[in-house]
Amino acid sequence: MSKIDQKLSSLGIVLPTPAVPVANYVGFVKSGNQIFVSGQLPLAEGKLQFIGKVGLEISAEDAKKAARLCAINILAQLKLACDGNLDRVVRCIKLGIFVNGDAGFKDHPSVANGASDLMVEVLGDAGKHARAAVGSGSLPFGVAVEVDAIFEIK
Repeated sequence: MSKIDQKLSSLGIVLPTPAVPVANYVGFVKSGNQIFVSGQLPLAEGKLQFIGKVGLEISAEDAKKAARLCAINILAQLKLACDGNLDRVVRCIKLGIFVNGDAGFKDHPSVANGASDLMVEVLGDAGKHARAAVGSGSLPFGVAVEVDAIFEIK
């Protein structure tokens, strides 16, 4: 078991089977020593979670949980990209967090911390990353949050 798998286990996180893309794209792309992970939705046990606008139907705290769930799905795609060995991860380079917020919602950074905090919990210093926390008028299937990522691997 890799060190990262041990860390996930200690946090009580079981990575799911990566979601199959629903359109004409792939879950990740390898380019040199980088992995670009496509946007992941808050999917658990095959079902979308956290449907609705943040600040209207979804609280900021629940949206933060949605971002964490998206990040778990990012790690599932990353593990597949690393041939099952997350110890190949050198660094999380960047996260993009998209928040389906109500027009008056302004706490995107707090929501984004759900994904950011998980990367640091799991990867330690290698999980510290650049990021964008962006408000969106809508997201696929009406979910509250979507997250994409770029990693460096060895």
